[in-house]
Amino acid sequence: MDSVLRAENISKSFGPNEVLSGISIDLKPGEVHAVIGENGAGKSTLMRILSGHIAPSKGNLHFQGQPITFSGPVDAENHGIVLVHQEILLAPDLTVAQNLFLGREIKRFGFVDDRTMRERTRGILAELGTRIDPDIEVRRLSIADRQLVQIARALLVPHKLVAFDEPTAVLTPIEAESLFAIIRKLREHGVAVLYISHRLNEVKAIADRVTVLRDGRHITTRDMEGLEPLEMARLMVGRDMSKLYPDKPATASDQVILTVSDMAVPDYVENASFTLKRGEILGFGGLIGAGRTELFEAIVGLRSGHGTVTLDGKSVHFRDAREAMAAGIVYLSEDRKGKGLLLQQNLRVNLSLAALDKFTRGSFIDVGAEEKALDGAIKDFDIRTRARDLLAGQLSGGNQQKLLLAKMMLLNPRIIIIDEPTRGVDIGTKEQIYRFIAGLAENGLSVIVISSEMQELIGLCHRVVVMRNGRIAGEVPQADLSEDSIVYLATGVHEERAAEIAAGHA
Repeated sequence: MDSVLRAENISKSFGPNEVLSGISIDLKPGEVHAVIGENGAGKSTLMRILSGHIAPSKGNLHFQGQPITFSGPVDAENHGIVLVHQEILLAPDLTVAQNLFLGREIKRFGFVDDRTMRERTRGILAELGTRIDPDIEVRRLSIADRQLVQIARALLVPHKLVAFDEPTAVLTPIEAESLFAIIRKLREHGVAVLYISHRLNEVKAIADRVTVLRDGRHITTRDMEGLEPLEMARLMVGRDMSKLYPDKPATASDQVILTVSDMAVPDYVENASFTLKRGEILGFGGLIGAGRTELFEAIVGLRSGHGTVTLDGKSVHFRDAREAMAAGIVYLSEDRKGKGLLLQQNLRVNLSLAALDKFTRGSFIDVGAEEKALDGAIKDFDIRTRARDLLAGQLSGGNQQKLLLAKMMLLNPRIIIIDEPTRGVDIGTKEQIYRFIAGLAENGLSVIVISSEMQELIGLCHRVVVMRNGRIAGEVPQADLSEDSIVYLATGVHEERAAEIAAGHA
């Protein structure tokens, strides 16, 4: 049987920089083919070529055995090739149903048939295991729900090949399982699936074959049978990855540096209280929608909330994030593209923006000082960029996260709050970020890690506070850290056991 789509010796250059070199891959009907590699390995570029978004510099594509050149993504869709983007590409002011059918509206007697579109929207969303209202505006949805809407939009198109680029990066485990069920249905119906993910356990669970890229080159294509995540990681980065997490630094002090009491955020959080010690890595776990992000946005002045915040024994109230930064507290948003970086500005401007006072001389900006700071950031944070004048949006996800970390560390903070520190980041960059976080604690700084990855919380943190439905459900000390202990509190199952953990009697 012919492949649905076959690429032969595909190369792609942007100016003098070659980002793909001689890549070949065949995507067969009824098969899930995963592509893995570090950030910057060329995975998304390859996917964009296969789905008609960009043309290769060299090489050929064959569709069902015949040579083909796509004129663009619409042409590829017309051939049954659809891409679920890693980035959220929806119209925020339109409803969910309107987004699903944007450009492909159903009409009756010459008029848009809103009723039919709503019903079809409700049906495809139900298949994905969600009850999102078809009439709600997309801007009112969480990032996770927006991703589900984007997946639903792709699946409405008649398809022979569906390509997923990091589809579960913002999904809960339950939502991810619903997606995997859809993928298995696609496979059963003879659809080819191309799957990109940094989550190697997912790749192991869902893929039939895997192709590994490194630095834009093909390393290997292997059947999944007998191939374990640790070996996949080694193939990706070219070195042993058996020790992903650094040793946890001993808590430098029992001194409480931050106390939050009875913090409430309208519609999101009720009566949240916790403490943070000097030199501690404190985790915040819970399902997406539990209120973790909203709690910390309120603490640092990014949204309204009321409660008591005490810093070094003194009551504080931050009206905005700049006041929090001036007090030594920085917050790294989970939405680094929307809230953390200016994607259309270069690396130097992004790096210096939050600490601009350090780079001004009278009424002028000292560009030389900014360039020197950028040199240091590229070296200290291993920001991998093919050119210094790139826009932030042209960096890979992992290098964007490193740039955001470097930007915030210019403020010399004492407390660093990192929301989803490794979302959309490859395993090699994860290791770097984990060691950086551990290094902060070793140097006496305090770190709060908000993460949906339980292994990340267990591997990094001294203790974990778990939220459920806008409330703090309990706290798990380091000695009791396990997936079970976090899940009990995050989901509310086995309430007696959860009560024991919350009371410290585990």
